[in-house]
Amino acid sequence: MSEFKVRDDWMQFCVPDISDAEVQAVSDTVRSGWWAKGPRTIEFEKTFAEYVGAKYCVGVNSCTAALHLALLTQGIGPGDEVITTPLTFASSANTILHVGATPVFADIDPDTGLIDPKEIEKKITKKTRAIVPVHYSGLAADLDAIGKICDEHGLFLSEDAAHAVETRYNGSLIGHRPKGAVSYSFYATKNLACGEGGALVTDDEEIAKKARVLSTHGMSAGSWNRYGKGGSWRYDIEEPGYKYNMFDIQASLADVQLRRMDDMQRRRMEAVAVYEEAFKDVPQLRLQKTPDNVHHSRHLYILRIVPERLSISRDQFIEELKARNIGVSVHFIALHTMSAYAKRFGYQPEDFPKAYAFSESEISLPMYSTLGADNAKYVADAVLDIIEKHAK
Repeated sequence: MSEFKVRDDWMQFCVPDISDAEVQAVSDTVRSGWWAKGPRTIEFEKTFAEYVGAKYCVGVNSCTAALHLALLTQGIGPGDEVITTPLTFASSANTILHVGATPVFADIDPDTGLIDPKEIEKKITKKTRAIVPVHYSGLAADLDAIGKICDEHGLFLSEDAAHAVETRYNGSLIGHRPKGAVSYSFYATKNLACGEGGALVTDDEEIAKKARVLSTHGMSAGSWNRYGKGGSWRYDIEEPGYKYNMFDIQASLADVQLRRMDDMQRRRMEAVAVYEEAFKDVPQLRLQKTPDNVHHSRHLYILRIVPERLSISRDQFIEELKARNIGVSVHFIALHTMSAYAKRFGYQPEDFPKAYAFSESEISLPMYSTLGADNAKYVADAVLDIIEKHAK
């Protein structure tokens, strides 16, 4: 390999894709005078539901809010158990604690990083009420197997699709026929971004109705329009709810991003192709396996090192990438090793050995629609340069 030349400027790990259309949409909304939840939010909810093929969409301020609401709609609480994965962001499990239930971790498939249905089966007890699979990095969990488990045991399925806008399973978008609820994130780093925001989608009218009420302090339906000419100042508090609703400035951004999704995904995949070609035959690396029936949204590009084939650790590898002016991250530090969970439940790292091993060897490379093939090639060349210097 020719001598690697370090670039002068820092490459961000993730950058939102912003066009003039987003700027104009926000400007129009601000000038309209309606900044809170209003007509743009309602329109986005309709458009997003149609996009994923669901009957109902409730726009909220985060995926965390959607996950919390999904459990609340089922009355899940103290004494109940909910199964999820330890290889996820904290909100997947935190929201289980927020309703008073107990999160129960099931280990992963090391080829994909996804929760393993066989491990889920081992964790089911008489207290189990729901399963929260995470479509990790934009790769769909095994919904056929998990759905079957839910049907057999009468469990609620609450999909964490924070990474999964544009993820397809058996040829259709995640959320197209949700048996339960599917929660999305529109955080600033996501494939569809509006700074902060999220959505709960479902085909169940009762779930949608409960989630909508709970997301606005428990106020009766239609309360958002109480200041309009045709609205009413009268409302009821049906439940002691939460302030979780999406608002129109968010929705105006999200709506434009949704309309640009095909183009953004096309450019994202161009960068993915560069990575895949560069890393496909490198024995010091393990790539994430994608099942034939899944289209990976590539919210994240997951790379794992093979420790026994390198003279440096994963953490040292990351420092080498940073020295080459490349921003990277780790998804995720296994949740059962975090003090909030380790102290509360007495977990040791080896309690979920596959998730822990995955977490300790994973590196997330820059991945976003404005990355471009040239920048992706720079990252790939940097990875290969490090390997060349430190391979055993």
